[in-house]
Amino acid sequence: MSEQNDARKTVLVLGATGGIGGSVADKLAARGWHVRALNRNASSAVKARRCFEWVQGDAMNAADVAGAAQGVDLIVHAVNPPGYRDWEKLVLPMIDNTIAAAHTAGARILLPGTVYNFGPDAFPVLRENSPQHPLTKKGAIRVEMERRLKAASEQGVGVIIVRAGDYFGPGATTNSWFSQIVTPGKPVTAIKNPSPDGVGHQWAYLPDVAETMAQLVERADRLPRFAVYHMDGFWDHDGKQMVEAVRRVVGGTVKVSAFPWWIVPLAAPFVRLMREVNEMRYLWREPLRMANDRLVAELGYEPQTPIDEAVGTSLISLGCMPELQGEPAKALLSRIEATR
Repeated sequence: MSEQNDARKTVLVLGATGGIGGSVADKLAARGWHVRALNRNASSAVKARRCFEWVQGDAMNAADVAGAAQGVDLIVHAVNPPGYRDWEKLVLPMIDNTIAAAHTAGARILLPGTVYNFGPDAFPVLRENSPQHPLTKKGAIRVEMERRLKAASEQGVGVIIVRAGDYFGPGATTNSWFSQIVTPGKPVTAIKNPSPDGVGHQWAYLPDVAETMAQLVERADRLPRFAVYHMDGFWDHDGKQMVEAVRRVVGGTVKVSAFPWWIVPLAAPFVRLMREVNEMRYLWREPLRMANDRLVAELGYEPQTPIDEAVGTSLISLGCMPELQGEPAKALLSRIEATR
């Protein structure tokens, strides 16, 4: 345990300004952890979360990461290249820096995982030990990240990986799939559904993912050295439940149409995001669901926010509800205000 900061445990968060990194940092801070965050512009980042100890540095710089990790008990590796740029050049060096720093500090590593590791041969039910034969470069990189973490665990570094579906909620990026269903910054008058009828899809509400991670960290000493868990999150069993939740929360008449997949391959040669979307389309063509048996066996349950509340909070965070419509949205705001 770290001897500084009144003997509180200390966590180093890489990616604290991002959705999952910031959410996990907040959850741990609420549990009494001292949060240290590495950022390339620490003087600016401190304005957003003054309660963290911000350290100037770059996750691509091994010395910066090692210096920031001195005396920490946990490293949250939640940093990704923005806009999917240069994954093949940046992702693996960053995880290597985290592993090296964890070795030196004697710290555990917490990694937010994804479904990218898996190809259709593992569908429709994904378990922690399902075969990993990804179809994309990002998926292959994710597999290699976890392979390196597994090797590090065999040399004494504790590792926790929590894999979840498509993120939505406060802090999720504008590249998220939820942000493609609605238009950020505008009232919801139309919804674009990327799911074909009858094809289930896995979603994950960011605060629930962060809460799950924090609870696993709290019991880290009883977990395996290399501990991997899947979250069930919000399972949209027929591809219609997420858009129906949006309709309920917003109220009124909202038009639902199919996501214009036809434009994706046309735009892919010119727009990086569209190239990435095109690569990941296979995740929408077949149902896939993560089995959370192992997680429930460990925690006794999975943290799950009611879907209407999760969707409403997400819409508010995206600026999509400047004028409330419908009683569900009004009731949601009342609940949110009551918890502040």
